[in-house]
Amino acid sequence: MNFTKTILKNGLRLVIVPMKDNPTVTVMVLVEAGSKYEQKKISGISHFLEHMCFKGTTKRPKAVDIVKELDSYGCQYNAFTSQEMTGYYAKSDQRHFGKILDVVSDIYLHSTFPKAELEKEKGVIVEEIRMYQDMPPRHIHDVLMGLLYDGQPAGWDVAGTEETVRSTTRERMLAYRSKHYVSGATTVVVAGNVDEKDVAERVGKAFAEMPSGKKHPKTAVTEAQKKPAIAMKFKETDQVHLALALRTFDLYHEDMPAMRVASTVLGGSMSSRLFQKMRDELGICYYISAAHETFTDHGFLEITAGVPAKRLTEALSAIMEELRLLKREPVSAEELARVKEYLIGNMHLGLESSDSLAEFYGYQEIVRKPLQLPSAVAEKIRKVTSEDVARVVKKYVVESGLNLAFIGPVKSKKELETLLQV
Repeated sequence: MNFTKTILKNGLRLVIVPMKDNPTVTVMVLVEAGSKYEQKKISGISHFLEHMCFKGTTKRPKAVDIVKELDSYGCQYNAFTSQEMTGYYAKSDQRHFGKILDVVSDIYLHSTFPKAELEKEKGVIVEEIRMYQDMPPRHIHDVLMGLLYDGQPAGWDVAGTEETVRSTTRERMLAYRSKHYVSGATTVVVAGNVDEKDVAERVGKAFAEMPSGKKHPKTAVTEAQKKPAIAMKFKETDQVHLALALRTFDLYHEDMPAMRVASTVLGGSMSSRLFQKMRDELGICYYISAAHETFTDHGFLEITAGVPAKRLTEALSAIMEELRLLKREPVSAEELARVKEYLIGNMHLGLESSDSLAEFYGYQEIVRKPLQLPSAVAEKIRKVTSEDVARVVKKYVVESGLNLAFIGPVKSKKELETLLQV
């Protein structure tokens, strides 16, 4: 799947991914703005701003004007905020490309942030925060991030807190937007059955008024852990939801493919070691997974699971033993081949739609990585050897980088501390 990248006169980056014979088109706008660009008193403002962009523009004064129009084109549309970016997108029949481009560029450039809507949306976001806190399998990740990066933006909830949301003002939001929503920090991705020259002309016109001020930087992550750490959040639940993390490296590191393979060996599929051990052999959980999470200046290998409170010690012991086994014995040629084909096959299956391809290339561009074709990613995975896996596991599966977070009816972490040995 080929692509072209252009930097427009105002500094805006444009990536076009033509998909011949595909009936859809996706327009996605990404900006380098997320929770890591915030200060404590405005924590969550990136996410709040994303919500407000759908509340009215100069051309479409009311929120209902925006969604009715997008619905009339049969669109799928949404927005999202993470630590390091915010995204807006719409996907439709390729016949409606010009129309959805007009809507997406309008909400990105010309949102009016009505004060009355902002006050109402505070209640919506507070309920969103509470909803996720009531979902331990999701909220455990927030607890883990707070443990890993205590006191730093990387450890804050992307949505902020109830207090910071309620204290948000329109003036603060406009000031934040002017610092971050600038052309040099913005990428537009168009993927689908489109003509590249036509796309370049239309995007250039749609974003001609894009501000080109100086981008405000984010706060760098600092890491100084020397021994295992535990964070516990008491909650009366039948299960204990746990997240075990080991500090690794950022998304630019050359060992990314090897660590992806290692994490998949551990818990990336139904045939993975942790799934087979914990679910099929011990019958101790419904969900368990392992994944390598990376950002522009930090990363970690994370294992998550939900286990019976009465069997927490047994579950953690089994997880730690699988980590020790991976560190002690080389991955066999058969297992290595299976895992690599699983990763490559799932990557290709996940890139069959215009929105998935827009996200694939857009993510690489917004974090300023050299754009790679899926075939190049696959080739790097295929080159991973058992020795590569052993090397990264030996280097990063170490006690000084261990972190355990859990939510559930547990009042003491003493016994658990003795199990954190690799």
